[in-house]
Amino acid sequence: MIAGIKEVQIIQWFVEPGARVREFDKICEVVSDKATVEITSRYDGVVKKLHHEPEDMAQVGKPLCDIDDLGEIPPEDEAVLESTSEQAGGPSTSQQPQKAAEEHQSKLEQNRQTRDTPKAPTGSKHSSLATPAVRGLLKELEIDISEVVGTGKDGRVLKEDVLNHASSRSTPSSSPSPSSTDSSTTVQDETPITLTPVQSHMFKAMTRSLSIPHFLYADEIDITALSRLRSHINYSSAPQNQPKLSYLPFIIKSLSLSLHHYPILNARISTAPLRVNLRSSHNIGIAMDTPQGLLVPNIKHVETLSVLDIAHEISRLRSLALGGKLASSDLTGGTITVSNIGSIGGTYVSPIIASDNEVAILGVGKKRVVPTFSGGDDGQGEERVVRKEVMCFSWSADHRVVDGATMAKCAEVVRRLVERPEGMIVRLR
Repeated sequence: MIAGIKEVQIIQWFVEPGARVREFDKICEVVSDKATVEITSRYDGVVKKLHHEPEDMAQVGKPLCDIDDLGEIPPEDEAVLESTSEQAGGPSTSQQPQKAAEEHQSKLEQNRQTRDTPKAPTGSKHSSLATPAVRGLLKELEIDISEVVGTGKDGRVLKEDVLNHASSRSTPSSSPSPSSTDSSTTVQDETPITLTPVQSHMFKAMTRSLSIPHFLYADEIDITALSRLRSHINYSSAPQNQPKLSYLPFIIKSLSLSLHHYPILNARISTAPLRVNLRSSHNIGIAMDTPQGLLVPNIKHVETLSVLDIAHEISRLRSLALGGKLASSDLTGGTITVSNIGSIGGTYVSPIIASDNEVAILGVGKKRVVPTFSGGDDGQGEERVVRKEVMCFSWSADHRVVDGATMAKCAEVVRRLVERPEGMIVRLR
């Protein structure tokens, strides 16, 4: 299990009581606040008992299920297996034990093949696949997951499947007309929803962040020159296997270059004894919106990477995050975070430092096209209106160790590098 995890949520079981399993067969799929993991069997044997239902929270280190080792199956369990074989119409296991075992194993293999084949969900509590977020939506809409046809991989039920099912079952007759409802006697309905592990982690992290005195600093950045450079790279000289460059790799590299001048923003605070630890590696986190919720994987050693290397890492981490396959190493060790909220929407943001190991975070707003005045500043030449592309950079810093002047100076270095990307290129290592 991933280090540092205390509890996980059961997503689905791949076995049922009475099933015979081999070492390394998949037992269940669980999700923590960091990743989704498939748990495999450590033994050859027969599943005796499942200690949890899907969606239950399980404590790490506690049993998930009971498995009888093949060499230690008690006589009563052998009798159960024998009776199962006899009911199926086969020869008596007392007379032909080897043949009965082979038939039982063949039946289990058929069950596994049937389970792995995508199909419409059935009433079995182990046959429907869905993320905790989707299960929360099912609870909110009071829909049985077995009623929803999953269109995702391996029959996984997606958010769209739930919404489509909800809309299809809604009929005009099922909703009372406004005239027949007395608003004065209507009782507000509340549906409790259990937080997923990711949501629980976010709740705890944000609660802890209330103890940090945040200092907010914002500035508008002219990205016109960077936009031209990015377009030139993407559409004229980029190899086929190279990912299309967004603005984010350039911003991350600019931040890393500025940290060489202001390492306090890459530090962490320790309280016993009270001191600030400066860190040489720039492990820059990227806030990502995933089906599991907010996750912040980080790119290791950005100070040694090129802009293209950073773009490849962003693509890799995003693919893993969307599939719920991020490793523990991807989610730990961050030193500073960038939240590109502008990719979703919003011009301004007040980012929150959610990690105890960081003292600063940068929030990036969406790109906007604005008219601005140019020329005439020196009294020579005529002022004119020109088209510019701008973004708002919003910084938050831990005011216990980062003063306003330091934050402003670091932000100014980033602004110059982004507005004049040729300065960034000559500084690349």
